[in-house]
Amino acid sequence: MSEISREAGKPGKGWAQPLPLIGMLAVWQISAMLVNDSLVLPSFLDVVNAFGSSWRDIFFQDLPVSLLHFFLGIFAGMIIAMPLGMGMGWSRSLDKIIDPIVEVVRPIPPLAWIPFAIVWFGLTHESAGFIVFIGAVFPILINTYVGFRNLPRVYVESAMVLGATRDRDLIRYVALPYALPSIAAGIRIAMGIAWMCLVAAEMFGVSTSGLGYRIWSYYYLHKMEHVLLYMIVLGMLGLFIDKAFRSIIEDRLLKWRVGLTQ
Repeated sequence: MSEISREAGKPGKGWAQPLPLIGMLAVWQISAMLVNDSLVLPSFLDVVNAFGSSWRDIFFQDLPVSLLHFFLGIFAGMIIAMPLGMGMGWSRSLDKIIDPIVEVVRPIPPLAWIPFAIVWFGLTHESAGFIVFIGAVFPILINTYVGFRNLPRVYVESAMVLGATRDRDLIRYVALPYALPSIAAGIRIAMGIAWMCLVAAEMFGVSTSGLGYRIWSYYYLHKMEHVLLYMIVLGMLGLFIDKAFRSIIEDRLLKWRVGLTQ
């Protein structure tokens, strides 16, 4: 039995896991009671009451809109960045042509594109998705490029000896499997950046709905318990998306990296 299995089997481990969260909630509630100003620090109970009155808006209106913006940008970033990064990493000629353009555009903050997003797309889902795309495309592009560029030459030569002489076969059977861990890391980084870009875009006028938009509107109404509620929803949703991605990609498609056989 492994060390991890023995640790999991010890009595008392299960019930102790929620203790840090319970302690944090207790500290939060006590601190809010000491401050005694819901505008400065809403209490945990205030946030619970806010959830009771707003859960329909969260789950049936704002959450679906924000998820639409998020996945529009992420999928567009993957569609553009992965083939481009693969081409740059595989072909030095293509790398010399595209790399200067990438390095000029990449340092521009995604939020600087908000005026153009509004002009080009208006206050639409595509406008918010475009800002998410700008935030997501470069981490995926760079990690894909690095994964392909770092491919050992001996792998290519061995595949050619075994009959894979065409670039298409070498990319499919050698370069892409080798680069997958780097690509997965890039997508995971991109999701974190894209989530921040999504909230900022919705807050600063690119969208007329969504979690970020709702945070800003509740701030204007001085309903800080709702602001904090939506912040918690954002954090929990980001955690869920990251865990789901790691479960699908790292624990299944890339389980060979850690020698897992089950």
